[in-house]
Amino acid sequence: MSDLVGMSAAELAQAYERRDVSPVEATREALAAIEERDAELNAFVLVDADSALRAAAESEARWSAGTQLGWADGVPTTVKDLERTRGWPTLRGSWLADESGPWTEDSPSVARLREAGAVLVGKTTTPEFGWKGTTDSPRFGVTRNPWDPALTPGGSSGGSSAAVAAGMGTWSVGTDGGGSVRLPAAFTGTVGFKPTGDLVSTYPPGSNGPLSHRGPITLSVLDAAVLLDVIGRPDPRDWAAAPARDRSFVVGIDAGVSGLRVGYSPDLGYGRNDPEVASLVAAAVGVLAELGARVTEVEPIFDDPVEAFQTLWWSGAARSLGSYGPERLERVDPGLVECAERGRAVSAVEYLDAMAVCADLGLRMGRFHESYDVLVTPTVPTVAFEAGRSGPGTEPPHLWASWTPYTYPFNMTRQPALSVPCGVTRSGLPVGLQLVGARHRDGLVLRAGRAYERHTGWSPVTEASRTRDTKRGQSR
Repeated sequence: MSDLVGMSAAELAQAYERRDVSPVEATREALAAIEERDAELNAFVLVDADSALRAAAESEARWSAGTQLGWADGVPTTVKDLERTRGWPTLRGSWLADESGPWTEDSPSVARLREAGAVLVGKTTTPEFGWKGTTDSPRFGVTRNPWDPALTPGGSSGGSSAAVAAGMGTWSVGTDGGGSVRLPAAFTGTVGFKPTGDLVSTYPPGSNGPLSHRGPITLSVLDAAVLLDVIGRPDPRDWAAAPARDRSFVVGIDAGVSGLRVGYSPDLGYGRNDPEVASLVAAAVGVLAELGARVTEVEPIFDDPVEAFQTLWWSGAARSLGSYGPERLERVDPGLVECAERGRAVSAVEYLDAMAVCADLGLRMGRFHESYDVLVTPTVPTVAFEAGRSGPGTEPPHLWASWTPYTYPFNMTRQPALSVPCGVTRSGLPVGLQLVGARHRDGLVLRAGRAYERHTGWSPVTEASRTRDTKRGQSR
């Protein structure tokens, strides 16, 4: 494996500045990794090598002239195929999308990436319309986990997380409506950050309304901060976007956690964890305490809001499919059709009742953060399971949220939530640690995750390679 595969964006920028590596070399390595692994992993719906190499050459010229646009300039980048991309189709994992376009407009995050000089390599897989917590679709099939291709990378940003973990692009922009950035990050040993709800502009508006977020999937917490600096700038097409910031998320990220008030909830009062997940998360919380955080195990903060979440989620599914007649739905994922049918039965009063639950959750978490800077939980109560299944158990597909109890509440409250890898199980699968902060305290959440990351050290690419090599040795 090349030394370039697995280098973070921050490391690449430093290497570009020293002239040790060029953006063209880094892009060629990402393309070579795609050539080597994507037939097995199915992380991409589109790869545009010619466009990527042209952009990389332009970036190389800027670095040579000392006119680079920042740390993102020349970084091989992928984008989930729910985000609009000028000149590339956005098919959303669905046969309902017409590939002919026209495709004339970038989403806000993609526009910001182009402005920053990032090298767009391709678009990554998603379940149809991003509707569930695994990544497979009628149009593009099953996406697999680089740690073990028999397993799922999670979803719905599973293609993005698989691409980053396998070195097929340094970082990616995913979407998160109920855990879709953090869940696949946990399953693939990468970093996934769902920022405060209004921080990354959205256009066109998502079907899931206030639940929808955009955020980074990266190799490190530092990279997540760098990428958030790029995509977290307002866009006039988003009427609810937060105003422009005058401070980088990188500033102060290495300040540590000494004195930070950490509330630790092993299960939020209603989840059930695999024993190894519980053990690794508890050990990670112990590391935060060793680093000087004031850790307290907290009582349950709220009851499971899954019914309200599902009301909102199913309503979004109904909106996604609402313009298509019954004859068009024959090729749609049956689980999505089930969600949409349930959403069509939701009344306006029921929808508003669900929004009232969001408001109550937000109030409870606002009061919680008067006493605690950060809430820590597992990201997911389980590790990656068999690819092609909708969940780890026997739950019907439309109830996918039943096995992701720690992620969707913070879409409902629109708080920043970060997943960082906190070790591997005896079977060699990664586990995620979730850190949640008060709204607009994104920098504090990143700082806490960065402290843990610096103390433990982690590279999903090398760790996944080591796991594969071990399994190959055992099979001989």
